[in-house]
Amino acid sequence: MKIGFIGLGNMGAPMAANLALRHDVTGFDPVARPADLTLADSAADAARHADVVITMLPDGKVLQAVAAQIHPAMQQGAVHLDCSTVDVDSARAVAAQAQARGLLAVDAPVSGGTVGAANGTLTFMAGGPRAAFDQVQPLFAIMGQKAVHCGAAGNGQAAKICNNMILGVTMIATCEAFALADKLGLDRQAMFDVVSTSSGASWSINSYCPAPGIGPVSPADNDYKPGFAAELMLKDLRLSQTAAVAADADTPLGAAATALYADFVETEDGAGRDFSAMLPRFASRQRP
Repeated sequence: MKIGFIGLGNMGAPMAANLALRHDVTGFDPVARPADLTLADSAADAARHADVVITMLPDGKVLQAVAAQIHPAMQQGAVHLDCSTVDVDSARAVAAQAQARGLLAVDAPVSGGTVGAANGTLTFMAGGPRAAFDQVQPLFAIMGQKAVHCGAAGNGQAAKICNNMILGVTMIATCEAFALADKLGLDRQAMFDVVSTSSGASWSINSYCPAPGIGPVSPADNDYKPGFAAELMLKDLRLSQTAAVAADADTPLGAAATALYADFVETEDGAGRDFSAMLPRFASRQRP
């Protein structure tokens, strides 16, 4: 399969490298130039003659700008597979533009971070026509361990932001609870042993515990160097609130989590740290 891959940053480069072991991949990025990939001089050149063009881009504005460059260059019936995390409206706009040009489009944001990208263990949540999803399913199998078809265009993004809103809220609750346990004199290991096997269990404590030395190895054990950066959590939470406003959905915990991560990243010391570094934040604070 001929694949164009546009966006070769921390996520895109390892995803493209995994695909290049099995397929003919041509990549493009205006800044990154990975030595292990065949590179084009422009996004349009990477897309030309490709069966599938994959984009991994920072936001909806950039996605729409790149789509305007690559769609005219793509051959009829080719698939634009966007793996970026962007707003639902941008995903649906790009899908409509692709359809108008005789192309297929799938929005398939990912979960699993840079480790999942390198190891080929990502989870994809996909929106778009079932026929297009089936066409790119073999690529999902190379880049990840699971792909779920979530329905029409934009539904992949909807699934991603709903999932990450839950993640942001549960990580804050987990960090608050550990900080409270500390002040009540409850040992962190005892806290983990109880909660991880009780009704308070969640992925945030069981698989990604924010307390160093507790549970499976996580960024907390590496001085909170990012596995999933707090800035990215803030981006996803803001996307969830944009979607909530558009859909007239009441999401008070999502709104509160967004405000807390905004303070953490923009006015405190959260920039450049893992999103689980909320634990030392709460541990060092007193009740207002």
